[in-house]
Amino acid sequence: MSDVKFRDIKFGVTRVVLKEDDQGTQYVKAEVPLEPFANRLIDRLIYWAQKTPNKTLFARRAKNADGALTDWRHVTFSQAQEAARHIAQGLINRGLSAERPVLILSENDLEHALLALGCMTAGIPFCSASPAYSTISQDFDKLRHIIKTLTPGLVFAASKDIFEKAITRTVPLDVELVLTTGSILGYKNSSFNELLTTPITQEVDQHYQATGPQTVVKFLFTSGSTKLPKAVINTNLMWCSNQQQMRQSMPLLNDHSPVLVDWLPWNHTFGGNHNFGLVIYNGGTMYIDDGKPTSSLIGETIRNLRELSPTVYFNVPTGFELIANAMKSDPLLRQSLLSKVRMFFYAGASLAQPIWDSLYESQVKEIGERIAMTTGLGMTESGPFALFVTSPHAKTADIGVPAPGMEIKLIKDADKIEIRYKGPNVTPGYWRDPQETEKHFDAEGFFSTGDAVKWIDENNIHLGLKFDGRIAEDFKLATGTFVSVGPLRAKIIAAGAPYIQDVVITGLDQKEVGAMVFTTPVIRVLGELDHQSSLAEVLATKKVMDYFQGVLNDLAAHATGSANRISRLLLLSDPPSIDKGEITDKGSINQRAVLKHRDPLVQGLHKDTLQNILKPQ
Repeated sequence: MSDVKFRDIKFGVTRVVLKEDDQGTQYVKAEVPLEPFANRLIDRLIYWAQKTPNKTLFARRAKNADGALTDWRHVTFSQAQEAARHIAQGLINRGLSAERPVLILSENDLEHALLALGCMTAGIPFCSASPAYSTISQDFDKLRHIIKTLTPGLVFAASKDIFEKAITRTVPLDVELVLTTGSILGYKNSSFNELLTTPITQEVDQHYQATGPQTVVKFLFTSGSTKLPKAVINTNLMWCSNQQQMRQSMPLLNDHSPVLVDWLPWNHTFGGNHNFGLVIYNGGTMYIDDGKPTSSLIGETIRNLRELSPTVYFNVPTGFELIANAMKSDPLLRQSLLSKVRMFFYAGASLAQPIWDSLYESQVKEIGERIAMTTGLGMTESGPFALFVTSPHAKTADIGVPAPGMEIKLIKDADKIEIRYKGPNVTPGYWRDPQETEKHFDAEGFFSTGDAVKWIDENNIHLGLKFDGRIAEDFKLATGTFVSVGPLRAKIIAAGAPYIQDVVITGLDQKEVGAMVFTTPVIRVLGELDHQSSLAEVLATKKVMDYFQGVLNDLAAHATGSANRISRLLLLSDPPSIDKGEITDKGSINQRAVLKHRDPLVQGLHKDTLQNILKPQ
């Protein structure tokens, strides 16, 4: 399939400039400079509201009385700008500020989007908290931590029914609530419609003109590992420079206004900064997808993709895996999804090569060419866009080169190379936490990421870098042998596709490397048990055990030493816990948190005291 051409796509950064000091530290930046960018994201909303007033900015399916999703509700650019001004006035009237910001508990929806735009217009910071902290969490500790850190003056939630328990357990009684529907006893309640119909005065323009590049727009909380999440400060400078970096790295954003069909949560930087900002900055349209990359909700995503044709499609690896499987037998999905899309983009974890190959196979079958699968590297603290691949021929783990205007620093850390960031898109720090801020910036002002990288080809640096895991995740065996977790984890996921969701590598201070596996929902098909059977029962079936024994044997046959030889493997029946920080709402596994909270399993795995431990034969 390597001889099949790609659908036409250009890459804006294909060459870099490298300098190296006498200590071997390398400094790398794009050969092309960063072009001018807007001072405020709302400047771009105003621009498009004037140029394309009747074009849809956001759309989401409405819900009927039974909660079923029906027809699309549309908000145009001009409607969004007008709504933002009314909301801004309502927030100004309440005397809100960075010290008393707006906290949003809602899922992605139209009210959430308009409230965010209203906050930006008024110059009042907001924070979209993970809905899972309110709806899945049992102890609400992370939500309580967010409220303590931010001291919000107003809390917005879409529905009393969904969020009442979390609110009454965590939100102080003197904080005003704004709900789309319903009210909660004991609080001052306002409806979203009241905000939306607030009469506008000249104060709105005065507050807007007082904002600028350094204005704090929002707070985004990190997912947290073994510590509580940190509040990352996001300014207009960060957001707008990052959007311009994206435009230059991905020229297709300049060619046509992007159309997105997107579920990625706005409490996370990928969905809330990268994609939310992308449609506003580039005059695009976002269809809010109420699906998710899970067996129970992927059907809604597929329904939407059968009806809508995105021009660029973003998802996490799990989502692409489910879509790849669906496309094999769904011609309407293939036709609609592939008709206009110019580029696929994944983030959050490595994409296993078998999934990549399956997508290519469906593309060639449907349109006779391949769609470039792209990715990069970034984090909440970098806006998030930092690096992007240089060609459609990227392979799994390739992350490319720095965006224009960014400089990266590659510094040796034991057997690894850490990447550090400096640029206008990098956060000034963590809100109300100067000590944590100081700890993350080095003497030259570079942000220490903790990510490890290496050159794809040291003899051709213009090909860029590849991801080499997290430095904090890597460890040594009792023998002193260094284990590189990232590449090993990716290798196991690829070997066990489509049945492995994620892998946690074990073996710190042990003699051998082990692995604990979270499986995908497809494992039930392999186990051939009915849907009422527990996951533990499915994993214990002979077919499942035989399959993973084969995977383990194959991995052992290709291992080159103790550092990459999996000596024991355990299939986990208990899903990762969001309360314990084991998983984010994007589905990314936190290795450190899983190891910490499942230490008895780790110890039992290496002492052979657990049932169903697989070993190479």
